[in-house]
Amino acid sequence: MTAFDKNTIPLMEAFYTIQGEGFHSGRAAYFIRTGGCDVGCVWCDVKESWEAENHPNTTIKTILDGVKASKTDFVVITGGEPTMYDLTPLTKALKEIGIEIAIETSGAYPITGEIDWICLSPKKFKFPLEENYALANELKMIIFNKSDFKWANELGTKVSKSCKLYLQPEWDKQEKMLPLIIDYVKENVQWNISLQTHKYLNIP
Repeated sequence: MTAFDKNTIPLMEAFYTIQGEGFHSGRAAYFIRTGGCDVGCVWCDVKESWEAENHPNTTIKTILDGVKASKTDFVVITGGEPTMYDLTPLTKALKEIGIEIAIETSGAYPITGEIDWICLSPKKFKFPLEENYALANELKMIIFNKSDFKWANELGTKVSKSCKLYLQPEWDKQEKMLPLIIDYVKENVQWNISLQTHKYLNIP
């Protein structure tokens, strides 16, 4: 976990939009995207987030001002890899203004702070910590090639029985992988399909 001033966090961007993926798809949400990631997914669509030093250390007060201005009741903390940082101060401040908090993480670092919904999206480039499987409310597996189905099935046995299970095609492989995902979900009904609906809708 990366050390930083408890009152600031490297911030790539923050914006109000519609959650496009997974369990909360279709819900209005304010996104807080932290800078910094060492997981290194080759198909990452926000590679510009990887270098923390390229993004300004932003005060929690400034972040909260943006959240308040949006009038949202739901925040998604994402990255980059947000769990590289101690999120306790940020989540405490969000809770004090009545915000429901979700996080999207690879699970490669300890998950800190008061978080209502944990979306665990494991990556083969840096595996999740074992402790994080039990914390996940949602397991979102990105399907890039056929071998990912086996890996998804293995990881699906590690999360709690109440965890929601999703298979999501990698965007550039969608035409090839989505038909396979459809067939897989029909045969393995514990899984659901997640699509990047924000890309279809052309919203951030």
